[in-house]
Order: sequence, then structure tokens, then C-alpha cells
Amino acid sequence: MSRHRQKLAALFVALTLSGCALDPPMPWEKGTLARPEMSMAGDNLEQRFDEHIRASKEAASGGSGVGGGGCGCN
Repeated sequence: MSRHRQKLAALFVALTLSGCALDPPMPWEKGTLARPEMSMAGDNLEQRFDEHIRASKEAASGGSGVGGGGCGCN
């Protein structure tokens, strides 16, 4: 039974490591990755809509960007 588990563990490790990217993207591939549709954030209109919904539900606005709080201690 132990031999079977070792084979299963080796297969699991091989499959896990086969999905890893070992090389960074080449310069000609970076243009594709920089396209707006590749952004994790989505489009600006959708972000503004989500911020409006959150502000309406919580009766608060702001706080989603970078910056200090309302105390003036940036």
C-alpha cells in the first residue's frame, strides 16, 4: 500500500508542477497582458456602478481609493 501512495504522491506533484510557469512573459507577450480586458478590476463604468451601490447601501462614500482617512492625518 505504501508503494501505491508514493506513486500517487509523485503523480500529484508532477501534475501540480506541470501547471507552473517557469519563464516570465517575453517582451512581445507583455502587450497582450497589458490590454484593458486583461485587467482584474473590470471596466470603469462597472466600478463606478458598484461603488454607487455600496455607497447607497452603507450610507457612506469614498474609501475605495488610495489615501488617508477623514481625520486629516494622511
